[in-house]
Amino acid sequence: MIQQLALIALVVKDYDEAISFYTTKLHFKLLEDTPMTATKRWVVVAPPGSHCGILLAQATDEHQQSRIGNQTGGRVFLFLHTDDFQRDYQNLITQEIKIVRKPTWNPTAQLPFLLTSMEICGTLFNRHVYDEQVIPRLPYNS
Repeated sequence: MIQQLALIALVVKDYDEAISFYTTKLHFKLLEDTPMTATKRWVVVAPPGSHCGILLAQATDEHQQSRIGNQTGGRVFLFLHTDDFQRDYQNLITQEIKIVRKPTWNPTAQLPFLLTSMEICGTLFNRHVYDEQVIPRLPYNS
C-alpha cells in the first residue's frame, strides 16, 4: 500500500497576502486558486518539486483567527527539506524572514542534518539539508 500526504491546511489571515508571501518570498508555486463561494477559495501552494501542498485557509471567525501562527501550540509546524541550504538561507535573509534559530549542524543524528528555524506569517518552520558536503562552505558554521 502506498499513502502520501497531499495537502496540509494552514490558517491564514488573508488569501492574497499569503499567496504573495509564499510565491514571492519563498518561491513556492501557486498550484490552484479556485473560488468556492463569495468568501471562500481553494488555494494551494507548494515548494517546487514537492508532492505535498499547503492549503491556505482564510480564517473566518475569531476562533480561527486565534490559531494563525499558533496552530501547534508554539511547536514547529512544518519541516522543509532543501537541496541547497545556503541558497535558501540567504533567500530568507534577503526577504527579511524572521530567523528564530540560527543554523546548527547536528552530526550525531542518525542522518546528520543542518537546521534553521524561521517564522513565516507567524508559523514556525524548520528548513533542513541532509548533505554533509555542504557544511564546510557555510560562512556561519563556526
